[in-house]
Formats: sequence, C-alpha cells, structure tokens
Amino acid sequence: MQTSATPQTDPPVTLALARYLVDARYEDLPPAVIHEASRGLLNWMGCALGAARHETVQAVLDAHAPFFGPPQAQIAGRAQRADILHAALVNGIGSHVLDFDDTHYRAVHPSAPVLPAILALAEWKRHSGRELVHAYALGVEAEIRIALSVFPEHYDRGWHITGTAGVFGAAAAAGKLLGLDETRMAWALGIAATQSAGLREMFGSMCKSLHPGKAAQNGLSAALMAQSGYTSSTRALEAKRGFGQVMSSRFDPSVITAGLGESYELLKNMYKPFACGLVQHAAIDACLQLRREYGLAPEDIEAVHATVGPLVMELTAKPEPRTGLEGKFSVYHALAAALVYGAAGETQFGTAAVLDPRVVALRRRVTAELDPAMRKLEGRVRIVLKDGRRLDRHVPEALGTLARPMSDADLEEKFRNLAGDLLPAAQATRLARACWDVARLPDAGEVARLAAGPG
Repeated sequence: MQTSATPQTDPPVTLALARYLVDARYEDLPPAVIHEASRGLLNWMGCALGAARHETVQAVLDAHAPFFGPPQAQIAGRAQRADILHAALVNGIGSHVLDFDDTHYRAVHPSAPVLPAILALAEWKRHSGRELVHAYALGVEAEIRIALSVFPEHYDRGWHITGTAGVFGAAAAAGKLLGLDETRMAWALGIAATQSAGLREMFGSMCKSLHPGKAAQNGLSAALMAQSGYTSSTRALEAKRGFGQVMSSRFDPSVITAGLGESYELLKNMYKPFACGLVQHAAIDACLQLRREYGLAPEDIEAVHATVGPLVMELTAKPEPRTGLEGKFSVYHALAAALVYGAAGETQFGTAAVLDPRVVALRRRVTAELDPAMRKLEGRVRIVLKDGRRLDRHVPEALGTLARPMSDADLEEKFRNLAGDLLPAAQATRLARACWDVARLPDAGEVARLAAGPG
C-alpha cells in the first residue's frame, strides 16, 4: 500500500509511517520476505546463544537480575527467565556483543534491536509465529528507513545508528503486535525518538552491545506506554526539533515513506561469516583464500599489507588490542588471526586469541593502507613470504554480502557452531527447525523456550 505523504513544507512523516504500520497485512508480505525473516531469526538466535556465557552478558545479569520482575520471557542460552523488558535488554546485548549479527547493506544491524523486543512480547502474550514474522518485517522496515533518512551524516557525527534507529524498529514491531491504532503507533514512535541513543566512541567496549539492548528495551517500553495512553508528539521524525533535524545535518524525510509496502529492506540484509566489523571481511576473506591455496604457516610470512576502504581505518585501526572486544576493531588482529588459525569466528576474536604470542608477532607485521576509491566491502591483500614470494588477492565483494550471500545451509552451520557448546544436539536441531518454520508456529514463544540453556 502506497502511503507517501503529499509534498508540502512539513510532510506528516510520523503519522504516514504509523498509518502504514497499522494498516499493513501479513498477506501482503512476499514469500521472499517471509523466508528472509526465518534466516534472520536463525542467525540472530545463533549469535545470542554464542554469547550466552560472554562476560558482557554475565555483567549485565549480575547488575540487573536482582530487579527482574515476573518470569515472562526466556534469556537465550541461560536457565533464567525475566520480565519482558529485562529479557529484551539482555537478549539485545547478547545478540550483538559478538559482532556476528546481521547487517543491512548500508546502515544498521537490523535484528538485534527488534527481535529481542518482539520475541519477549510474543512469548508473554502467546502471539503466533505469523504475527511475529509480520512484526519483525515491519520493524526492520521502519528502523532502516529512518536510519537511511539521516545517513551517512548522522553516523559520521558519531552516533551508533543501530542504537539510534533500532529503537524505532523495536517500537514499531512491538506496536504492531500490540495492535496499536494510528495515533498510538505515532506516540510509540515519538516515545522511541526521545530515547534514541548510542555513541560510536563505545566501539570496542561492552557499551557497543548496550545500544541494541537498550533500543530493544526502550522500543518495547515505548509501545507499551503508548498502548496505555502515554502521549508524545506525532511529528517526532519530521519536526524542526524532532529526530531528523536534530540528529543529522542532512535529513531526507521522503526516504521513510517512499514505496512503503512495495519494497522491503529485509531483503537487503547480509549475514556475517566472520565475527567482527563487516568492513574488514573482504581483507579477511583474501587472507583465508591465500592461506588455503598456498598452505601458509605464520612462520612463512614476512609481512602482510592490506589496501582497504576509508571506513576500515576509521573503525578498525586499533594497533594493539588488549581484549577480544577490542580485537574486533583491529584490522591488524583480524588479518593476523585469520592467517594463524585459518578461521575468523568468535574463538579467533576472543581475548585468548588477542593475547596469543603467535598472533601478536604476526599482527606487528601487518600494515594497512587507505584507498579512498575502494568500496566499503572491498579489500586487497599482499602477503610477502620469507622466501621472497609475493602473493596478491583482490576481493571485490566479501563473503556474506548481497553479491556473495550466505546460503541457508551456511547459516544453519553457523548457528550450530555457535550453539554447539551450549545446547544438546537434539535441542539445537529442534530450535533450528522452529526458526525455519516460525511462520507456521501457533505459539512463537516456542522459539524462545527452545533457547533455554543449562543452569
């Protein structure tokens, strides 16, 4: 359904988006979007399970568990249950802390703010899988369109767009599950807007994952408050002192409403084969290809030189990381670890790998050069061997991008690798099947309950 606002000085973007979210029908979702929702859910769940024992998740549980309310929703990978607001917070943090979660091809990690909010709500209120899928697709649509309306200037100013836009996705999706009317949906978006937050300064610390966690919690809270009659401006997105004008030096409100219901941003989602920032993936891919083809060992390598795009040096130029979280933002560590271990999963970005003497020694022989003409998901690597040979590899599109997508089988293997140390094989199989079949489940909460971990 087309709901673009009529051009005028101040188009009512917030209300137009709210109207679309309220009127949208599950029957209008293309089959490809429904299938992509299953892919996103499976990938998100694997990331949450893989982080269930991470020190970041433990720290937030230690801080918040004394204040949990009734056990309404499952904490992924743990025995604990919590009230839906705390479950959204913890699961949002857990699903993002490995930096292994999905990424829209331009802007946002879509699922980490949205799925924790609506999975908790769906489990509590016994919503169907079909309702969950619809809310998920709509929430992702809202958050990405709002993100793109202020991108890239908003991001360049230092805002972490997954947190700042993610809160809208959580509010929109939760509002759809709650059956909000147009006015209350607009209020929910406004309540979300005034809680939009997240600073890029936090990258490499536990706080990066706090951003989608708080977005999930705050977006869910916004929808619940709106349902109860808590008011906000109904012009929160477009007003002179609203989200767009305040949070960016360039705001294009038309991006939010143009073609609503005709195109779906969920179809532009990407999934990571490597547990770190996407901008490093092409260079990692190049290193792994050369290592396999030439049977390279770390002791064979004299030097590694990477040519990368501007964002690599802006986001991932930590020369001497000290923790696993810092290692995810060090292209030097990423390439050295890939060459030492022949992999770039979560283990290779743990603190033990960051401190591994073999990785440290090779990391200090890695250099990176910025090429302003190189695209974000492109990379080139030259490895100089001690016998004098030079091995070159250019990767124009990293594995996991839209040009080289991960298959359903790839995603299931990733899920099983992340869940394997936590869940018994039979339980992991049932959970994977529930994710693939989510649109046919009478109770979407089955997915959450199957993710319960040991004590």
